[in-house]
Amino acid sequence: MDALIKSLRPKTDSKPSEPKPSETRALDSRPAELDPAEFLAAAVRADQPRPSRAEAEAAVHTLLSYIGEDPRREGLLDTPRRVVEAFDELYQGYHQCPAEVLNRTFGETAGYDDFVLVRDIEFTSQCEHHMMPFYGRAHIAYTPVERVVGLSKLARLTDIFARRLQTQEHLTAQIAAAIDEILKPRGVAVLIEAEHTCMSVRGVAKHGAMTFTSRYTGMFRDNPAEQERFLSMVRAPHR
Repeated sequence: MDALIKSLRPKTDSKPSEPKPSETRALDSRPAELDPAEFLAAAVRADQPRPSRAEAEAAVHTLLSYIGEDPRREGLLDTPRRVVEAFDELYQGYHQCPAEVLNRTFGETAGYDDFVLVRDIEFTSQCEHHMMPFYGRAHIAYTPVERVVGLSKLARLTDIFARRLQTQEHLTAQIAAAIDEILKPRGVAVLIEAEHTCMSVRGVAKHGAMTFTSRYTGMFRDNPAEQERFLSMVRAPHR
C-alpha cells in the first residue's frame, strides 16, 4: 500500500468561471448521494434479532446435505462450526462503525492544500449475488480542509465496507460517501479494481477479467484535470 502526499498544482489567483446552463442541468441530474444512515453506524444493531450460533451451524449442515455430502463423515463433522467462525471473520464489517474510524483528525498540516492519495489498498469482499469472493485494490484520495485523517484509517474504512455482502459499485460509493460526509473535504476520489470469482470460477469462467469502478465528489467531480491528476498518480509505476 503506497501513501502519496504530493503537491503538483500551481498556485493561481484566477476565479473559476460560472457554469453554463447545460452544465447546471447536468449537475441537477446527478443521482442522489447515499443515505448517511447507511455508513455512519454499524449495520447490525445490538437489539436486532439474529439466529443463534447453533441455528447457523444447523444451516451449514443442511447445505452440506444439499450438495450430496454426508455431514456425518469424519472430515465434515466440525465443518459447520468452522464455517460459522469463518463467517464471523469475513463479515465482521456489519458490527463495525465507519464513522468511528474517521472521527480522529490532525490539524498540524502546515497549510497543506493539495490532495492526499493512498493507493493499492488490498481488500477481499463477498459478492452479495452469489456469496463468492471478489478481491483487488482500492485507491482513495481526498483534499482536506485544515485537518487530515491518519492514513491507515482509509484502509480500515475500506475493510469495514468490504467485510459485508457487497457489489463493487456499492462498495465504491460507500467509501466515497463516508469520507465526504464525515471529513467534509473539498473532494473525494475512489477507484477500485477487482476480480470477481463469481465470473472467474463459475458462469462465464473468465479468469483474470478485472472490473473497475470509480466515484468522484467535489473538486474531483467538477474538475476533469483533478481527476486526471488522480488517475495519473494511481497508474504511476512503483519505485
